Amino acid sequence: MEIALQPDRSTGYAIRTNQLTRVFGNNIAVDHIDLNITYGNIYGLLGPNGAGKSTTIKMLTTILPPTSGTAEVGGSDILREPAVVRRKIGYVPQMLSADGALTGYENLSLSAQLYNMPRAERKPRINDALAFMGLSDAAHDLVRTYSGGMIRRLELAQAMLHHPVVLFLDEPTIGLDPVARHSVWDRLRELNKNFGTTVLITTHDMEEADELCDELAIMHQGKVAAVGVPDALKAAIGPEATLNDVFIHYSGISLKEGGNFSDVRRTRSTASRLG
Repeated sequence: MEIALQPDRSTGYAIRTNQLTRVFGNNIAVDHIDLNITYGNIYGLLGPNGAGKSTTIKMLTTILPPTSGTAEVGGSDILREPAVVRRKIGYVPQMLSADGALTGYENLSLSAQLYNMPRAERKPRINDALAFMGLSDAAHDLVRTYSGGMIRRLELAQAMLHHPVVLFLDEPTIGLDPVARHSVWDRLRELNKNFGTTVLITTHDMEEADELCDELAIMHQGKVAAVGVPDALKAAIGPEATLNDVFIHYSGISLKEGGNFSDVRRTRSTASRLG
């Protein structure tokens, strides 16, 4: 993988899906969804476990082929140009992606090699990423000694090292305490503001969606039930409506969602199994 290609952001969408569908046996996990996500937005994909959020992410990142339909990411087709798409994206999955047996610096060095980053650029790019994520002082500590929030910030640094056009985050703050969660939010806002990075985030944390997202889509049973700006979606339900009220209205489900390296691994493993 090479340094991310930068498309013409003045035309088209950062992400555009057309009847995107994924079927597993008799189960329609993602059911003919259409999304249009503008460059530079932080876009939320909301829904309970099993709604199809993670499956959608896996198709958009070319990990999983769609059963039918298609999509473009950064102007490139996920079916015709999967290798180009992969060069344009960063991806932080639910499952733990940092190696606890390595230091933070070593994790980023490995990522730089995987991205085929020129050797002369690696050290300054890694140091910049560590500083941006507030991890410079812990750069040479083993990741197994990091807190959950530090691990997530390291994973964001890994995903952003090659300056991707679109950053995909699958439940980025799951299992984090409130302080760590807000720290991750701050870093995401800075990435979006400073680099113009388009962010697609899956979550079922209504506070997270309300705080971070410029626009969002609510998924239920594989379909997109509602799309819009958070304030407009709330206003459509009622003058005192919260985003949780909006979620309940469209899905009929109320959600409450809540470390160290072992805690993070256990929490994310459970979340991944549930979809």
